[in-house]
Amino acid sequence: MCPAPQLSRPHPQATPRRAYLVGTGIAALAAAAYLIKEGGLMGPNVVLFEETEHFGGSLDATGNPKDGYLMRGGRMFEENFNCTFDLLSFIPSIGDPAKSVKDELMEFHQEFSWDDKARLISGGEIVDVSDLGFTEKDRLDLVALCATPESVLGIRTIQDCFESEFFNSNFWFIWCTTFAFAPWHSAVEFKRYCLRFLHLFPTIDSMRGIYRTRFNQFDAIVRPIVAWLTMRGVRLEKGAEVTDIDVLIQHGQKTATCLRYKQGGEHRAIDLTERDLVFITNGSMTSDTSYGSMDTVPVLNRERNGSSWKLWERLASISPDFGQPAAFVSSLAKSKWESFTVTGDDSSFFDRLEAFSGSSAGHGGLITIKDSNWLLTIVLNAQPHYFEQPKNVWVWWGYGLFPDKPGNFVHKPMSECTGREVLIELLSHLRFADSIPHILDSSRVVTAMMPYITAQFMPRTGTDRPKVIPKGSRNLAFIGQFCEMPDDVVFTVEYSVRAAQTAVFTLLDVKRGVSPLYKGQRDPGILFSAWKTLHRR
Repeated sequence: MCPAPQLSRPHPQATPRRAYLVGTGIAALAAAAYLIKEGGLMGPNVVLFEETEHFGGSLDATGNPKDGYLMRGGRMFEENFNCTFDLLSFIPSIGDPAKSVKDELMEFHQEFSWDDKARLISGGEIVDVSDLGFTEKDRLDLVALCATPESVLGIRTIQDCFESEFFNSNFWFIWCTTFAFAPWHSAVEFKRYCLRFLHLFPTIDSMRGIYRTRFNQFDAIVRPIVAWLTMRGVRLEKGAEVTDIDVLIQHGQKTATCLRYKQGGEHRAIDLTERDLVFITNGSMTSDTSYGSMDTVPVLNRERNGSSWKLWERLASISPDFGQPAAFVSSLAKSKWESFTVTGDDSSFFDRLEAFSGSSAGHGGLITIKDSNWLLTIVLNAQPHYFEQPKNVWVWWGYGLFPDKPGNFVHKPMSECTGREVLIELLSHLRFADSIPHILDSSRVVTAMMPYITAQFMPRTGTDRPKVIPKGSRNLAFIGQFCEMPDDVVFTVEYSVRAAQTAVFTLLDVKRGVSPLYKGQRDPGILFSAWKTLHRR
């Protein structure tokens, strides 16, 4: 029995509809915006619950020049992210409220489009990637994978579908570090990526089809959306952990009847009517992140403490229609990797890397060290990368896809290294040995160990992720990276915004349709260009 609600709630026919959103990641923020813009809800009737003191979920960016900045990751965009651009088209940008976030992003792409001239390096030298390294068997296997139904692929992994030589090809090194795939990840997700980004195959080495935001995604996207919602009276509750949601299952229908949460040390509950809506961000790729510094190591959190996983596990115990979270958290060794953010007091590292790569910051794209045991990848973003970043400070980012392997120069796993040691390993690979003392003295490194960062890529069945609107649901939806939608790809902002559109438009019977999903595989020109790329030498 749900305790008395905190607010007086009249008879459902006499009260306006209310919406409650669990989490403040991009999916929840987008859903809140669409509830107001398309659903007609008043801002004060929309409430978001955030268990931490920071909004934005995985689209985070914090820090300062003195202690060092931190980004757990950075998101890439491309011209066919139709849901994302629809959302950003009505949100004023942080730099110029007269422009939308979409306009700012498009203008920035024109000014700082990527043309990567050093996508892969090995032995301190740039690798010629004009030859993607495919064998004829690789090509046939790739085509066969893309033609195999997901129901047939099931829980097969990528390495189940290719010969071992495939994983030494330039294509694989580029593809896996662009999207963070490992050989043991889901063949279904790999197939979806191949089809979804087929139109980007011809520019995979230069990354010319990739778009980036002017600032990090927290400043460029989260802050503007939060400002837009706040201006309309939306309630964003910090330090509010949703602990449970009561769901009545009767005659095949599922109705959320009570939302329970903890805030300020007090347990509270909200009684829900059938008209009220609940949107749940189930699971989190950045849950339980631990951090290190120049002289400390991030200690891997092995216990799931984040409320998004706990809540999903409780709901999954009620009905199989709510998915199976265990499929995604069964092996931390296969779902974790480590990123690092470097804050420099001068441009010395930027100067060296720009001269080496042949591209200025903001134009060069990702640089992957092919012979790194950790498979290190770095990027120099256009500066400033933080909205309030001082002019005399430089910030850059990188990650290691295999943090449990011993380093090539620092002979221990990345996961056991301080930020100082991570920087030494990277600079040694780049053959910047003479610059190591100065760069170490003028830099702060913040490392981030993320246990579930690629959990959404783990092999799964077709029912392990709940549908956005579970079977029989009357007022409850799942949004974010761990809900199920056909064809589109997880680990993208686009997937989260598509889930938000789908949830809001369906539950409120909004007449406009969800933004269309681009399917380049239906375009003969795209297919031909991709085929030529597979045979490029």
